[in-house]
Amino acid sequence: MFGLPAFSSLVSAALVLSLSVVGGKAATCTHPSVRREWRKLSIPERAEWIAAINCLARLPHDPSLTPRVDPSISNIPPVNTSGSYWDDIVYIHMDLNTKIHNTGLFFPFHRFYIHAVETAMKERCGYTGAFPYWDWSIDAHDVKNSPLFRDGNPISGLGGWGDPSKDFQVQDGGFRHLEVAYPIPHIIRRNFTLQPFLPFADVPMFTNLTKYANESFTPEVVRDMVNGNAGDFVQFQFSMEYPEGPHASVHFILGGDLSGECPAGSPPNCFPQPTFSANEPLFFFHHAMVDKVWFDWQNKHPENFWAYKGGSVQNLTSVQALKDWPNGMPPALTLDSVIPADGMFPEVTIRDVMNTTGGYLCYVYE
Repeated sequence: MFGLPAFSSLVSAALVLSLSVVGGKAATCTHPSVRREWRKLSIPERAEWIAAINCLARLPHDPSLTPRVDPSISNIPPVNTSGSYWDDIVYIHMDLNTKIHNTGLFFPFHRFYIHAVETAMKERCGYTGAFPYWDWSIDAHDVKNSPLFRDGNPISGLGGWGDPSKDFQVQDGGFRHLEVAYPIPHIIRRNFTLQPFLPFADVPMFTNLTKYANESFTPEVVRDMVNGNAGDFVQFQFSMEYPEGPHASVHFILGGDLSGECPAGSPPNCFPQPTFSANEPLFFFHHAMVDKVWFDWQNKHPENFWAYKGGSVQNLTSVQALKDWPNGMPPALTLDSVIPADGMFPEVTIRDVMNTTGGYLCYVYE
């Protein structure tokens, strides 16, 4: 976390002209937006963010969506052309799932993905704010009773936990009517699950089945991630993305859509997986916090800022494979590797997203 002097220095540095070449055009960042934690937003600011998400969910399907992964690998249903633009955004994550997790694309892709959604909110729905994040470390001691899940205001609240008698569908807040298309049409769901790893006894990657998920994302864990692994991008990523680590634990503790649980009435070939986790708007809060941890780590030591290394092929076949290739097997990715976007957004390189004030991106974290 940054104190006020460090934060002020970051903003001052960002105000110095930054250049990035994207699509052959020089982009500049002279006035970076400031991403704040959800609880620091005013009621109108919260309402505007929720309204913009719901706006994207009312827009029609974009025929530009072009899946690139063989369905036998992605294990997802075909594109639902009767779905919404929000569903298209979700489908990108579904299609690219094996490309963007446990590979060198994990951090760069999700940073790009949040930016793409924020841009769509602004250009298509008139959103004027900066993208917020959820600092889950604040709530690690009692996620179930977090203020985020106790605000059922229909305009500015995120809503609470789902109703067990209704397949854990969210019943209040601004997303109580958010119907998503994948894997079948349903209202978004949340199901608080403190020990989510118990069902994974047959999955070799999970070695601590009884672990309480909230143990993985405490303030102490976040501090250690930011302060540790100086210059070592691979091990820094692993500290975030190991099977029972902060990234997975937040997904699983919220259950429902964020954990990839199949909704009631799904076909027999639907099996729990993280592909459609982006159905849940809080997915983007969660990943904005993941991005903030990367941002804080990048700015902790000079050798961290441009540190990058990773493979392009996911290998989760065994514990040893994950140990050997914690963020992907060869072919290796480089800063000049392109981040895939399934035809929905202009593609950029990993280099373009390394610096959040580099021109293509223009934001800092409070």
